[in-house]
Amino acid sequence: MLSEPRSGRLAAWGNALLAGLVSPDDAVLAIVGDDAVHRVEGLPGESAPVGLTLALGRLRALGVSGLRVALPAPGHPLGLSGPPEFNARALEAEEAVICHGGALGLVPEVYEAGPEGDVHVEVVWHCLPVRETPPADVPSLGEAERELAEALRDATEVLTRLDVAGSGPVAEAAIDAYRARAERGQEVLAPGYPGRAVRVLELAQRVGVLISVAYENGHGGAVSASEMAARAEVLRPVERTARRAQVAAYNSVVEERERGMR
Repeated sequence: MLSEPRSGRLAAWGNALLAGLVSPDDAVLAIVGDDAVHRVEGLPGESAPVGLTLALGRLRALGVSGLRVALPAPGHPLGLSGPPEFNARALEAEEAVICHGGALGLVPEVYEAGPEGDVHVEVVWHCLPVRETPPADVPSLGEAERELAEALRDATEVLTRLDVAGSGPVAEAAIDAYRARAERGQEVLAPGYPGRAVRVLELAQRVGVLISVAYENGHGGAVSASEMAARAEVLRPVERTARRAQVAAYNSVVEERERGMR
């Protein structure tokens, strides 16, 4: 939750490119980030994997007008619309991109290559058919913002009570990572996104900090089985809310465009 999902980068900068707000080179540079290279496999009309620049141009030619994010988890097909084969692959990756207007979806597969000490990451996006139906369980930005405020309050309360969000190197590192990212401000999303989407995504990441601290800090002060169960019981819906808010933020430009066309 602390790091931006690859599907988020692809959707955000892909949407900016489709809207003519950034150049192909700038979009691809932002999408790839710290990875070595991204390729797209299974693109209609291509017999072999192709680079992102060609892939994004081909998707536009195929009628794709926007990109949505899906962040599914077991029992929660968030952002997915089928068919089952695509949903299963997206669930395994825990993320996917749905192409609006093209009945296609992209699921990342991540590879590490190179010798020890010089490992680099390569990503292959598998292009598969999807159903063009409303995505599952995606809230509006307003709903996501309200839900996150409540989730942040609940998470802070339970973690404080169980002494999980206290001091310690893991907690300090997580908080420092969040602050460093927050300082980058508008870099959280690509050009063209509304300010409210940026706020929602930043708040979702803040909630993610608390969740990461709780899980990475061992059992913290939760010394009894009942206390540990209570913490897990609170964290599960909080994590679900944060994922829903992330998807709402990334998908907001496509949702706004759809509302404007009705």
